[in-house]
Amino acid sequence: MNHRTRRKTKMLTSHSLRRGWQRCLAGVAALALAGSMAVSPAQAATSEAPASENVLRIATDGFIDSFNPFTSFYLVPTNTFRYMYENLVANDAKDGSITEGLATEWNTDSEGKVWTYTIRPDMKWSDGEPLTSKDVAWTYNQMMEKEEMAVANGSLVENFDKVEAPDDGTVKITLKKPQANNPGQEIPVVPEHVWSKIDKPGEFKNDEKSVGSGPFQLESYEANKSITLKANPNFWRGKPKLDEIQYRYYTNSDAQVQAIRSGEVDFITGLSPDQFTALENAHNVELNDGNGRRFNGISINPGVADAKGKEFGTGHEALGDKKVRQAIRAGIDTETLRKQVMQDYAQPATSFIPAVYPDWALKSDSSVISGFDVAEAKKLLDDAGWKEGSGGIREKDGEKLQLRFLTDADAPIEQSTAKFIKPWMKDIGIDLKNESSDVDTVSERTTKGDYDMYFSGWSINPDPDYQLSINTCGQRPDADGNGGTSQDGWCNKEFDKLYQAQHVELDQAKRQDLVQKAQAIHYEEAPSVTLWYPNQLEAYRSDRFDNFTKQPSDGGAIANQVGYWGYSSVEPVSEEEATGGGMGAGGWIGIAAAVIVVLGGGGWLLSRRKNSDDRE
Repeated sequence: MNHRTRRKTKMLTSHSLRRGWQRCLAGVAALALAGSMAVSPAQAATSEAPASENVLRIATDGFIDSFNPFTSFYLVPTNTFRYMYENLVANDAKDGSITEGLATEWNTDSEGKVWTYTIRPDMKWSDGEPLTSKDVAWTYNQMMEKEEMAVANGSLVENFDKVEAPDDGTVKITLKKPQANNPGQEIPVVPEHVWSKIDKPGEFKNDEKSVGSGPFQLESYEANKSITLKANPNFWRGKPKLDEIQYRYYTNSDAQVQAIRSGEVDFITGLSPDQFTALENAHNVELNDGNGRRFNGISINPGVADAKGKEFGTGHEALGDKKVRQAIRAGIDTETLRKQVMQDYAQPATSFIPAVYPDWALKSDSSVISGFDVAEAKKLLDDAGWKEGSGGIREKDGEKLQLRFLTDADAPIEQSTAKFIKPWMKDIGIDLKNESSDVDTVSERTTKGDYDMYFSGWSINPDPDYQLSINTCGQRPDADGNGGTSQDGWCNKEFDKLYQAQHVELDQAKRQDLVQKAQAIHYEEAPSVTLWYPNQLEAYRSDRFDNFTKQPSDGGAIANQVGYWGYSSVEPVSEEEATGGGMGAGGWIGIAAAVIVVLGGGGWLLSRRKNSDDRE
């Protein structure tokens, strides 16, 4: 992406001068430190002042493969899609419930098989062309008919028999079977007049001057430097008060913390507990500790195979036995991890649907839930035939039980977790080797099945259908990553039956029970161990912007929402509202310390960032 800025001529108030001097002096401090230390400073995409008071600058280091809504499922692109493309129906900011999107109303027939939507009249795409029901039908039919257009969200249209647009204001979706979740959600609708002219849409990067219906449109993208989104004047809810959103890339999270301190960026998310605590007294920085929609855990290689059952990878044979996987979970003290590693900035976890969705999360009193129990872990390994050998390490047929734990070398939380888990595994007789590497290597190895355990995480949407679907047998990709999208590379026929049953169950209470049973099977089979549901720790410059919208509205997060609420309501603070006063000596000492941290972080991030936080 070409990083483009627009400069406005404006009077230099004392407030803007103060920000300029702070940035200048922070730069001088960094240069002085750089001159006295034999290291290269971590660099941001730019250190310029904002192009205008209406440009929200967000720090990021997230991985991007493309901005193609048909193929990408990574977190940064997916969040961007939500600002670029409106869905047929949206998820409300208050609680994630279904609300109006492109459609103003909808209904289904008595059998729950035919859904009819009324499209909002007189809508326009960002380029001024009319937006009608035909764009919706075209988008859905492409996903139904072309495999390359169903990579990211293909499971959402598997139950579609046909999609029609009988007139410009009506969409009719006929399903193969009744379906519980609204079929109009979670699928970005694209303009037919643009996408129908693309020769190979599955390979289209869509990384500049996008045409969409959401509040912001992608203007440009430059890999590992910046993403620029511009306000859409044709957005049906009204043009946002922001002119632009700029995502700026930073080498590491410590560099992002320095950027928010110095005023170089306006918003950061995904802070570690240490970073969040360190910003508590930062000048003009407001903090948000939000209930998140992610889970973090350890994925265990159960013997991965593709959708046809062809096995591949180098996973330890012992992990094919669920008793060994269960022993690993019993040997991990998740409560200690939550309190020590996450410093209590996380919720206790059961399965892969987080507690922010209480209707769907696996209940903590479920009969399958088992806690930290070293004696039980040892018994499970005994029952699996792994007997205690020399040095306390388990052996079977002359082979010691040695497992590999892949972690991101640049992720402090993963490294801290590994330090706790290694001795715990030794206590039950497993020799755990922490194979710490760069994120590219971790991604490549996990795709190929070349692992025993690795740190994993996903963001979950309000309806559980999608996350359940990617745990089914048919969603397992091959060793090259082709095919579906699997959470754990796991397959269980009983789970598949429960997924299909909940998918078509129209009775909410009965569906909740089916979802509980499906998660209980996953828990009992232990293809992964959910460690915690992390709080989303965020910070923004209160002297620059306010009116951020949280989801859920009561104690929720600003970024990474299921929707476009977080930034579309943001507005600049007035000069009178901005906090006055200069920065004291303590503040400058804090910035100098932060600069040292940044310097220690090394040079620009040139590799492709794919870690456990990069997946939607």
